[in-house]
Amino acid sequence: MQRSAAGRAQGALRVDNPLMTDFVFIRHGETDWNRQQRFQGQIDVPLNDTGHAQAQRLSERLADEPAQVLLASDLLRTRQTGEPLSRRWGLAATLNPAFREQSFGVLEGLDVPTIQARHPELWASWLEHRADFVLPGGGESIRQFHARVLGAVREAAEAWADRVVTVVTHGGVLDMLWRTANGLPLDGLRTCEIPNTGINRLRWRAGTLEIVQWADAGHLAGLPPQPSTAAGER
Repeated sequence: MQRSAAGRAQGALRVDNPLMTDFVFIRHGETDWNRQQRFQGQIDVPLNDTGHAQAQRLSERLADEPAQVLLASDLLRTRQTGEPLSRRWGLAATLNPAFREQSFGVLEGLDVPTIQARHPELWASWLEHRADFVLPGGGESIRQFHARVLGAVREAAEAWADRVVTVVTHGGVLDMLWRTANGLPLDGLRTCEIPNTGINRLRWRAGTLEIVQWADAGHLAGLPPQPSTAAGER
């Protein structure tokens, strides 16, 4: 069945603005909860040893990049990921809660077997990946999450037009950007790869978001293989 335009991410965000801003979006480094398949959401979870190694590799990889603007979600795992880069660039990160992960309400902090045992109906609904489904306990629907993320991107693009903006953020945020740039529906399974500390280059041009490069993780060669992003990092 063909989806309506309202159910799509709309790769446009079209506004009457001719300016261009280049973005480098980076997912945070690995946490133990990534390994344990726990829903992290907006809980402050620190990087594990692998995550810290990934963050260091990232800073070495981007050492010669333009150090113009550095933004980060205010959650611990993104702040820790950005710290080596901030030190290398001599540039403090501006923290923005709008770049946080999606809120998963009562499921935050739980792994999949626990969710299946305690909340089987919620788990069944979650697996449908509907854009307007809201988890109880303060959760966000995908549509609400998408609006928050793209509003933050728009504000950053307009505030730092014609500059390079590096943003350390989360897997769900990157999924929203992928869907938007490709005009994909907000509902349904994730279709893109989003490695920890992967480098994703996007461009805001005349109100449109486009992908220049996606999921560059060449700097992570030799580190442990990455876990699945199925739980808590949509």
